[in-house]
Amino acid sequence: MAKISKNRKAALEKVDLTKEYSLTDAASVVKDITFTKFDASVDIDVRLGVDPRKADQMVRGIVTLPHGTGKDVKVLALVTPDKEQEAKDAGADFVGLDDYIQKIEKGWTDVDVIITMPAVMAKVGRLGRILGPRNLMPNPKSGTVTQDVAKAVKEVKAGKIDFKVDKYGIIHTSVGKVSFSPEQLAANAAEVIATLNRLKPSSAKGTYIKSITLSSTMSPAVIVDKNATI
Repeated sequence: MAKISKNRKAALEKVDLTKEYSLTDAASVVKDITFTKFDASVDIDVRLGVDPRKADQMVRGIVTLPHGTGKDVKVLALVTPDKEQEAKDAGADFVGLDDYIQKIEKGWTDVDVIITMPAVMAKVGRLGRILGPRNLMPNPKSGTVTQDVAKAVKEVKAGKIDFKVDKYGIIHTSVGKVSFSPEQLAANAAEVIATLNRLKPSSAKGTYIKSITLSSTMSPAVIVDKNATI
């Protein structure tokens, strides 16, 4: 049997793994049981009562976290020359088109989000085999294929994220950093949950949100009361 580390043991002493907490209390507990020397991410996992194999039950969406992600998101804007200055002024870290397409084809993917325009999707589309597995492929549904490049860049920099249910019916996404206050983490998590409720497929039967947990990069998962307020 694997030996439990001292930090893990200390964490388990501070949390009841069978108890359901409010969002704010859960966030507070996660902060209290995280002992990493770096500013760990805090994640939310929501198990949904959907069948992702059915197209009409594929839950996917975007949400702007009220307090941001706490992460410096690196954005690549693949745009035509007339849009380059607009993307730079909005805060894009990398701006260009053919030169970056060539870099990506050679294996470069050192970015978090790629934003592009409908007019150049024919060029960007051939990068699908590289960007798809890394969840970097621009998509109109996530707002990363748009004519308003500046707005898209600003929203991503401000804390806009996209999410998609995995094959097990679980939504997994970050809601901030351990350095956030419990109230900030709870507000971000509440925004994710509210968005998921709005996206409930009409074909989904039974209980829609089955379970919610919060955890940091290296902490145990804390159960959230599905019916509790912040």
